[in-house]
Amino acid sequence: MNIIQLKNIARTYRVGSETIHALRSVSLDISKNEYVALMGPSGSGKSTLMNVLGCLDTPSEGEYMLNGTAVSKMTDNDLAVVRNKEIGFVFQSFNLLPRYSALENVILPLVYAGMPKLERVARGEEVLEQVGLKERMYHKPNELSGGQKQRVAIARALVNKPAIILADEPTGNLDSKTSIEIMGLFEEIHKRGNAIILVTHEEDIAEYAHRIVRLKDGLVEWDKKNERILKSPVL
Repeated sequence: MNIIQLKNIARTYRVGSETIHALRSVSLDISKNEYVALMGPSGSGKSTLMNVLGCLDTPSEGEYMLNGTAVSKMTDNDLAVVRNKEIGFVFQSFNLLPRYSALENVILPLVYAGMPKLERVARGEEVLEQVGLKERMYHKPNELSGGQKQRVAIARALVNKPAIILADEPTGNLDSKTSIEIMGLFEEIHKRGNAIILVTHEEDIAEYAHRIVRLKDGLVEWDKKNERILKSPVL
């Protein structure tokens, strides 16, 4: 079953007298529990597509169905509700609030969702344990390594039990060893049932995904299964 259906999505911007075609008629289906990498060089349209998929931007043309809901023409307020319910975001720069502990950062989406405090804290502790950071939950971001900060960000993305994790260059600020650890964590999350959409310009990071979609000039250049991953024996 498809959790995302894009049909002829276009996104144009006006810059002065010039029209920029960031996306040109992109059609894409992503099923539940699929692990997809969106690749492409700077200017390919992958960031614009990520913003549309994450309900951070609306397309100029086309139809976007997210979990059976038409979101293409929604108001900003309606999109915010959908984002908080359906999508967990992980960013390259972590986007943690410096004065808040790891636990406080993680449970912020639950505050917006109106969950009672005791339930929020219990859920926050649960996801921090899931990402291997239970012992650091009261530490502030400046007391954590880059990899630990990204684990907090991943826990925050998971806390609302979203159907989709949208990760934008999640290893961009990490060293190679930590990047491998974080990508291993994404694989564990995928095995638990989440759809993962990974946006990256790095070939070696895209290779962790089970399907790779490459964009060029606002179009899908190719879309293929990652045979290397799919043929690997299950350990």
